[in-house]
Amino acid sequence: MPKSVLLIEDEPNIIEAIGFILSRAGYQVISHGDGTTALDAVTRETPDMLILDLMLPGRGGLDILRDLRSASATKDLPVMMLTARGQKHDRDQAEHLGVTAFMTKPFANQEVLQQVQTLIGDA
Repeated sequence: MPKSVLLIEDEPNIIEAIGFILSRAGYQVISHGDGTTALDAVTRETPDMLILDLMLPGRGGLDILRDLRSASATKDLPVMMLTARGQKHDRDQAEHLGVTAFMTKPFANQEVLQQVQTLIGDA
C-alpha cells in the first residue's frame, strides 16, 4: 500500500502541482481545502504525513498544528508547513509549535518530493 500524504491547501494550482509531483512518485495524495474541518480530515484519513498551508479559510495552519501536537494520536505526525509567508516570525512560530519541516511558496518540485521522501521515506 502506498504511503499517504494529506495536503491541506486551498489554492487549486498548488493542490494540482503537489498532487501530480507526489502521485507520480507513487504516493497517495488526499487534498482538503478548509481549515475549519482539517482536524477531522486528519482523523478520517490517518495519513503518513501532512502538508499544511499556513493561511487557510476558516482556521489557520498554526492553530491546526498546535492541536495536532497536543493530541496523542497526532503528536508525532510529520508536518511540513507550506506558505507564501516565509517571514522569520512565521517560521519561528511553526518551529515552536513542533513543525517537522517548513517550505515557502513558490517551491521547486524536486524540493517538495525530496522533503516528503526525507520525512516518510519512499512511496
